Amino acid sequence: MNTPLAETLSVVLLVLVLACAVVRPFGWPEAVVAVPAAALLVATGALPLGDALDEVERLGPVVGFLAAVLVLAQLCDDEGLFRACGAWMARTAAGRPRRLLAQVFLAASGITAVLSLDATVVLLTPVVFVTAARLGARPKPHVYACTHLSNTASLLLPVSNLTNLLAFSASGLSFTRFAALMALPWAAAIAVEYLVFRRFFAADLDAGAEAPAEAEPPRLPKFALVTVACTLAGFVLTSAVGVDPAWAALAGALTLAVRALFRRRTTPRALLGAASVPFLAFVLALGIVVRAVVDNGLDEALGHLVPEGTGLPELLALAGLAAVLANVINNLPAVLVLLPLAAPSGPGAVLAVLLGVNIGPNLTYAGSLATLLWRRIVHAHDGEVELKEFTRLGVYTVPASLAAAVLALWVSLELIGGG
Repeated sequence: MNTPLAETLSVVLLVLVLACAVVRPFGWPEAVVAVPAAALLVATGALPLGDALDEVERLGPVVGFLAAVLVLAQLCDDEGLFRACGAWMARTAAGRPRRLLAQVFLAASGITAVLSLDATVVLLTPVVFVTAARLGARPKPHVYACTHLSNTASLLLPVSNLTNLLAFSASGLSFTRFAALMALPWAAAIAVEYLVFRRFFAADLDAGAEAPAEAEPPRLPKFALVTVACTLAGFVLTSAVGVDPAWAALAGALTLAVRALFRRRTTPRALLGAASVPFLAFVLALGIVVRAVVDNGLDEALGHLVPEGTGLPELLALAGLAAVLANVINNLPAVLVLLPLAAPSGPGAVLAVLLGVNIGPNLTYAGSLATLLWRRIVHAHDGEVELKEFTRLGVYTVPASLAAAVLALWVSLELIGGG
C-alpha cells in the first residue's frame, strides 16, 4: 500500500477505534472494533506483520502486569478493603464535608498509587457515593475527586497507570528511582487539585451533613493489606535485581487468588473477569493501530514539535504537548505516540510526557478511558455529570497542577538526577 493511502487508512481507523471506545455502541467491549481494525491494517500492508508482532511483544509484559494488578485490586475489594476504607472515611469525617473531602483525597491518592487508577474509578467511587449519602453530604465534590485523582494521583509508581507502565519501560529507570523522581510532582499536583476543589465546591462543602451513628466498624482485611505491602516490596526487589516487576504483581494476585478460591470466595471465571481480557486485547490492538499511524507519517509531523533537552522550558513544552494530544486522541494513544520521540532526550523527557498524559485528561471527558468509565459509574448511581461544569473544573485544575508538577519534576531531576 502506498504511503498516502496507508496514512489515511491508519488515521481513519484510529479515529474509529477511539470513537467506539468512547461511545461503546450496543454496549460492545472496546476490543470489538479495535481488534478487527488492527487486523485490517496488517492485512492491507499499512503495517507490516513483523512490525505488528514487534509491537505486541513490546506491550506484552505491560499488558500482563496490568492484568495482575486488576485481579489484585478486585480481590482486595472482595476481602473488604474498600468497605473498610469507606467506614474509616465516614467515621473520621465526623459529619464535616470538608474533612470528608480531605479523606477522599487521601484514600483516592493512596489507592490510585498502589492499586492503579482502575481501582479508584471502579471500586472506590461507589464507596464514596455510599459514604456521602450516609453523612448526608452532597456527593459531587467527593465523586469528582475520584475521577480527578484517578488521573493526577497515578503519577507516583510505575504500577499506578497503564501509561506509567509504558513510560517506565521506555525510561530505563529502576522502580525506586522512578518513584523518587515522581514523588514531588505527585504531591504538588495533588495539593493544587485539593486547593482548587475546596474553592470550586465551596457551596457544596459548606452545606450541612450529619455525623454517622456509631456502628461496629467492618473488619480490617489484614491479610490483603499485608499482601499488598509485600507486593510493593516485591516491585522494588525485582526491579533492583533486573527482573520484570510483573512477576511481583503476579505473585501478589496469586496469593490472594489461591486463598479466595480455597475459601470459595471467588471462582476461576470471576478471576478471569477481573483480568478484563477484552480490555487487554483492546490495549494490544490499539498499540498496533497507533504504531501504524506513527510509522506512516505522524512521527515526522510531531518530531518538529517535540523539544530536545530537559531544561524547565523544554519540560513545560513537552508536558503541554502531551496534555493537548491526550485530550485530542486520548491519553493512551498519546503516550504511545510521544514516548519514542521523547526517549532520546532521556528519562526526564519521558516523565514530562507522563505528566501531560496523566494530568491533562482531567480537562475533557475523552482524555482518558478512566474518565469515561467513571461517567458510566456515576450514571449508574443516578448521578449527573455536566459537561460545562466538568470542563470548567478542568480549566481551573489542569494548567495549575500541570505547571506545579513540571516545576517539581525539574527540581527532582536537579536534586536526584535522571540517570
